[in-house]
Amino acid sequence: MRPDGKEIILKVKSFNFAVRVTRLYKYILENKHENVLNKQLLRSGTAIGALVREAQNAESKPDFIHKLAIAQKECDEAIYWLELLETTDFISKKEFESMNRDAIALLKMIRSAIITTKKAKG
Repeated sequence: MRPDGKEIILKVKSFNFAVRVTRLYKYILENKHENVLNKQLLRSGTAIGALVREAQNAESKPDFIHKLAIAQKECDEAIYWLELLETTDFISKKEFESMNRDAIALLKMIRSAIITTKKAKG
């Protein structure tokens, strides 16, 4: 755990994003009756936080970076599914913008953590 608390913030934000994705999944399933695209968003959007948790228990610095790199890919994939759901009218522009803003912030935090870890000695 880093002394500046960035890992804790990433853990909280990734968990909160997973909660939002799960709630959005339930909404789309119940109100739009869409499950294929929706399930892809659920899978990628909840994987981010799980991978951040795995990174916290990494066996080495390269393992930590690897876990976060996968989280980064999942986050970018979640953004793709959000874009597709909005473009195909399963979610509104407002819903998209709110979720997308959180996903992009999360993606930036993950990228920053990877870069910082790569630069750190030891």
